[in-house]
Amino acid sequence: MQDIREHAARIRLVIFDVDGVLTDGSLFLGDDGQEYKAFNSRDGHGMVMLQESGVRLAVITGRTSEVVRIRMESLGIADVFQGYRDKLPAYEELKRSRSIEDEAIAYVGDDVVDLPIMRRVGLAIAVGDAHPMVQQHAHWHTRARGGRGAAREVCELILDAQGNLQRIMARYR
Repeated sequence: MQDIREHAARIRLVIFDVDGVLTDGSLFLGDDGQEYKAFNSRDGHGMVMLQESGVRLAVITGRTSEVVRIRMESLGIADVFQGYRDKLPAYEELKRSRSIEDEAIAYVGDDVVDLPIMRRVGLAIAVGDAHPMVQQHAHWHTRARGGRGAAREVCELILDAQGNLQRIMARYR
């Protein structure tokens, strides 16, 4: 665990997949074709706290959804890459635009499409119910499943490793 904390202490950017990470992977489609997703509010608050500590957040997802745009906007996440079935070009663009190296990036994924990025970053994280191959290539695994608190675990791990968790939590006591 100490090794993971050392990796987490260096993180300046966390990239999240959406389906299966920020949601449980379910896709709800209405008769009109409208897509619905359920996001965990505690995950969202963890993401807000992590941003407040100075860590930048981004999303790279293979699907395109208006609800993702709206949710990320509500969380203050500007770097949202949708419709990238091959996620690597979005990752490289994000690295270039933010002038950040692999070692300072964490990626949270759940499925094999996330592996090309996970194999490059300084901290690769698999949610608790990730595909076995993703679990195998991750540096760390959350206990929680995707959409069920996994993002909050990631945020609190990084906040704690960087010495910010107690300070941020103190305001709620």
